[in-house]
Amino acid sequence: MAPKVLAIVLAGGEGKRLMPLTADRAKPGVPFGGIYRMIDFVLSNLANAGYLKIVVLTQYKSHSLDRHITKTWRMSTLLGNYVAPVPAQQRLGPRWFAGSADAIYQSLNLINDERPDHVIVFGADHIYRMDPAQMVAEHIASGASVTVAGIRQPLSTADQFGVIEVGPDGKRISAFREKPKDAVGLADSPEEIYASMGNYVFRTDALCEAVTSDAKNPESKHDMGGNIIPELVKRGEANVYDFRDNEVPGSTDRDRGYWRDVGTLDSFYEAHMDLIAIHPVFNLYNFDWPIYTDYRPWPPAKFVHGWEGRVGRAVSSMVSPGVVISGSLVEQSVVSPNVRVHSYATVQESVLMEGVDVGRNAVVRRAIIDKNVRIPEGAQIGVDLDRDRERFTVSSNGIVVIGKNQIVEA
Repeated sequence: MAPKVLAIVLAGGEGKRLMPLTADRAKPGVPFGGIYRMIDFVLSNLANAGYLKIVVLTQYKSHSLDRHITKTWRMSTLLGNYVAPVPAQQRLGPRWFAGSADAIYQSLNLINDERPDHVIVFGADHIYRMDPAQMVAEHIASGASVTVAGIRQPLSTADQFGVIEVGPDGKRISAFREKPKDAVGLADSPEEIYASMGNYVFRTDALCEAVTSDAKNPESKHDMGGNIIPELVKRGEANVYDFRDNEVPGSTDRDRGYWRDVGTLDSFYEAHMDLIAIHPVFNLYNFDWPIYTDYRPWPPAKFVHGWEGRVGRAVSSMVSPGVVISGSLVEQSVVSPNVRVHSYATVQESVLMEGVDVGRNAVVRRAIIDKNVRIPEGAQIGVDLDRDRERFTVSSNGIVVIGKNQIVEA
């Protein structure tokens, strides 16, 4: 019989570096790519691979995320499948999760109820495609207690990642170091390192023993990557899985192996820009490995007016259902459902979330506009960054970010 596998998705991150987008929602619940939420990517990867018993551990500002999961991710109860959001239950006393390892420790009842042979532990806030079944198969064949997904990154960027160092066999992890300044390149590629993707596959008994032991250590930060994995590495029980070996159906040479940690406003913005090239760096149009989401009864997008200088048009952009572009220009942008862009307005290199209204003659450049913001007639966003900094959040790369329902004055 096939081994029993339970998937646990860690979705309790506060996402402080994404403020104001996380002002009233958890990081995995932040909208992405027009119609999706960040969590849809990991859940789609698991579902496409046939892992249909999924627990999502939530904590901070989880209402929007919980509602999305409940409405969207409905499995066949007849077959015992489910995607279940589980908030911090304070089963061990009146306290929150102290870290990702503590979240699992406080949720051991979920593992005990399901009694799986192996447990997938994935993060909820990365943008990528992956077939987890291939990683699970390699993990089982290796006999390791844990297998850690590693993505190859330039050696020069090692101080930005948790770095996985491997032994002579290229598989057994010899060290797991956080943002080292003196990292050494891989034996088969000296200019590259393995960066941890935050995705793990555990043998169930090893996971339960590790988090239980960690819970008794008052000096631990109770973190999966910071405490649990290094402990298993010391025992010689941890292997790496090379993400380069993962073959996703329908992937192209250009988007194969794509993975983006959208933990900052700039990386969130850049990930959106990756979507809109003619041959996108990350291809949402791969129907062999779809990304699922809640698709509401929106009408088709509409482009109206077509004479003189009043032409509704979008160039090199993704335009979602329900959008009306009326006598205006949208260029190199991602536009979410039910957005209105009125006559003579210009939107360039921007991300507009659901319900945004851009008034006549307004200009929006290199900006992220959260839900239900109204840009008044004649307003200019992203034109004068000094003025924008007085009113809004501006990232280190000069991206103007306006929070959900924020009032904008002309």
